[in-house]
Amino acid sequence: MKIGIISGSHRPNSQSSKVGRYIEQTLTEQGLCDSCWFYDLAGNPLPLWEESVWDPDHAQWQNMLEPLREELHSCDAFVVISPEWHGMVPAGLKNFLLMWTAAGELAHKPALIVAVSAAVGGAYPVAELRMSGYKNNRLCFLPEHLIVRNVGSVFNADSADNDPKSQKYLTERTLYCLKLLREYGLALRQVRESGKASLAVYGTGM
Repeated sequence: MKIGIISGSHRPNSQSSKVGRYIEQTLTEQGLCDSCWFYDLAGNPLPLWEESVWDPDHAQWQNMLEPLREELHSCDAFVVISPEWHGMVPAGLKNFLLMWTAAGELAHKPALIVAVSAAVGGAYPVAELRMSGYKNNRLCFLPEHLIVRNVGSVFNADSADNDPKSQKYLTERTLYCLKLLREYGLALRQVRESGKASLAVYGTGM
């Protein structure tokens, strides 16, 4: 079992990355996967999507995407972390989700949405990702999700910087969601291996 963690913030040293590293640590310490792959959009900007991304002879795109494609193919499940910027998913994260379609890098694999808010928001990215973030890449978002509100007061390395009540609740809720993600990851292997979800039949969502 390999789980990929996508930190969707463009900012260096972001709160989203902080939450992602906590999740990575939890997955490892709890033995919920054999390995993790952490991809931070802050350090790995991708050019804006355009149609030549599908051209196998377009060397610039293929050289850039092939290492990512290999990592994504090898993952059984994902954690997708999105900060809420002006009530929206960051452009870089939506751009990332546009890259993966007919080759099935994300297709029929479970993903846990984790929304991050500096205050008491965070619901809008969840709704946005559920509405359109899966369409052509066929990513399967779990019914469960996490919203990390007041993110500056939780998941900090120094426990003195954490709000005890919020930290306790989010620690327990995070572990619950990650255990569930693992089970979905195991279950959806059967769907992918069945041959009934071939992208060669219908390459895009309806």
